[in-house]
Amino acid sequence: MSHPSSLPIPPLNEENGSHPLFTLIDIMARLRDPNGGCPWDLEQTFATVAPYTVEEAYEVADAIERGDLSDLKEELGDLLLQVVFHSRMAEEQGAFDLAGVAASINDKMIRRHPHVFGDHAYENQDAQTAGWEALKAQERQAKAKGGVLDDVPAGLPALTRAVKLTKRAARVGFDWPSTDEVLDKLAEEIAELKVEIAAGDKAKAREELGDLLFVVANLARKLDVEPEDALRATNAKFVRRFSFIEAELAKDGRTPDQSDLAEMDGLWDAAKAAERAK
Repeated sequence: MSHPSSLPIPPLNEENGSHPLFTLIDIMARLRDPNGGCPWDLEQTFATVAPYTVEEAYEVADAIERGDLSDLKEELGDLLLQVVFHSRMAEEQGAFDLAGVAASINDKMIRRHPHVFGDHAYENQDAQTAGWEALKAQERQAKAKGGVLDDVPAGLPALTRAVKLTKRAARVGFDWPSTDEVLDKLAEEIAELKVEIAAGDKAKAREELGDLLFVVANLARKLDVEPEDALRATNAKFVRRFSFIEAELAKDGRTPDQSDLAEMDGLWDAAKAAERAK
């Protein structure tokens, strides 16, 4: 069978010691082959694959959060498959291939690290960060994206994007001096949200809630905390403590819907005390 990939890919399953990455490229080429490929893979587009790409990135982050290197290896493979999938579809359109993707990031990393791959020297970490941003600004100009916020991806999770937007604005001086002002703004947004809730205006309450979350993201940035990570940790804590409630109720043959808020609050406090005792 001929393979439309432009890379020198050996036939699949041939005992020739081929590199696993070439084998993966070959697998994807065969899955996308109109003659004998997989119907599901052939139906996919960049848009339909994109949600899986995002999901796999989160699963990588989850494996890292759990410290499970075995899972991390598997999840990184799943994420790599997404890169190969997108590259394969682009190659079919004559746009680029995986080699082009690798060449692009190679060029970028060398260009953005002149202190490693060139003879430039930075005085300290702050100077290096400033240099990095200056190089990125030059790249934005070259792409006709001169605005400070232009290349902050709209598809990022909203909290993550809020942090990136405010971080980018802060680099040109648009920022609160300290966390005190952010906390004051947080209190202001809470007060405004209460007003709209009391008025029963759902649309305005939604807007005020968005403002509140944006300030929270700003606070996270000022505290050097990744809000997605912080919220994931709190989600895990909630699951852990609620599971404790379920386990305690199960000892009496009951479920949460057979309890009441007062009892479950007491068990929640017991779960917290058990965690502190560890």
